[in-house]
Formats: sequence, C-alpha cells, structure tokens
Amino acid sequence: MFTGLVEDVGRIASASPSGGGLRLEVDTHLPTLEIRPGDSIALDGACLTVNAPPDGARIAFTAGPETLERTTIGSWRPGRRVHLERALRLQDRLGGHLVQGHVDAVTALRRVAREIESLVWWVDLPSDLARYVAVKGSVALDGVSLTVNEIREGAFRVNLIPHTIGHTRFDDLAPGDRLNLEVDVLARYVEGLLHPGPDAGGGLTLERLSENRYL
Repeated sequence: MFTGLVEDVGRIASASPSGGGLRLEVDTHLPTLEIRPGDSIALDGACLTVNAPPDGARIAFTAGPETLERTTIGSWRPGRRVHLERALRLQDRLGGHLVQGHVDAVTALRRVAREIESLVWWVDLPSDLARYVAVKGSVALDGVSLTVNEIREGAFRVNLIPHTIGHTRFDDLAPGDRLNLEVDVLARYVEGLLHPGPDAGGGLTLERLSENRYL
C-alpha cells in the first residue's frame, strides 16, 4: 500500500528482457541501506519488488509480463525519469490517499494549460473506469495522488500545484504522453457492496441497512 506522495524521482539505468519480463535497474536518492530484497516500491505507480540487494544508489527490479501489459513500463528506456515511493508503514501519515500500486489502465494526457500558480491537465478517462472517478475524488497518475476537479467529454481535469511540479517529472510531459492510472480503491469496494457477484447473497439496500439498524 502507498500514499501517492513521491519520495524521489529516479532514473532508469538499464532495462533488459528477462524471462518474458523486463529487468530494471534504477538510480535513486532513496536511502538504499534501508532497502532489502523483497521490499515493495512503486515505480510510476506500479508496485514492484526489489529483487537483489541495492548496489550503492542503484536498485534492481523485474517487471513480469502482466505488469508490462497493464502499464507503461514496457516502453521504458535508460535515462527515463521515474517516480519512486516505498511502501507505506502502519505508523506513517497518510498525506495522499490509499494507493495499491495496481495500475488499472494506461491513459493519455489530452491537454495542458499553464495558469499563474498551477499546471492544468486534462487526462483521458477510459469509459470502463468512469464509474470509479468522481469530482473531488482521488486518482493516482504515475503514482502521484491527485484530486479530480472536473469531468467531461471522456476526460478529467487535475490541477498541479508548484510543489507537485517541483517534486515530480510532470513538468516534462506533453499532450499524447502516456500515464499509469489507478482509481480510488474505495470506489471499487463500494461497487462490490452495491453490486456483488452472484454468490455474494445480494447487494447493499435500504432494507438491509434498516434491518441492521443503520437507518
């Protein structure tokens, strides 16, 4: 589990095929002496496992075939900048929102506009995920927790404040660039309660809430 607050912007040092996946080496300013094999780290919002002891300031990961299919990682090349966040500890503050590191879709930046104190993005909203995205709700784009400010015409708008721009690689992006999108996991749980599968014994209704004294 993550918070969507970027700890470091690292850089891909190498990306090589490995057993149907992709082995990545990433240079970072994270405290690598605290990182062990098996630790989870989100790279542009995709949760990957450290697969070897860090070599100085370099960390190695392997992205499997399904990860390559569902994220932008398959297109990564040496020199690319990447957002890094270590997994959340139970005693940590939750400054963003609950992010699983499970990318729901690869989307695209549709439009960029600069305002006095922010950068305005319009991002394509896949139709099959639209029901999970709400105005003033949260999404993660390349692992960054952002608030949805508007939804229309198959896209949603987010505003990037100077702090976000200064601590991510977002200032380098342009319309057409691809992004890893993760919707708010709480929306998925709500949908599961309201519209459970055939073996779940019915959904959440006003009658059920009343029977259990919630109303």
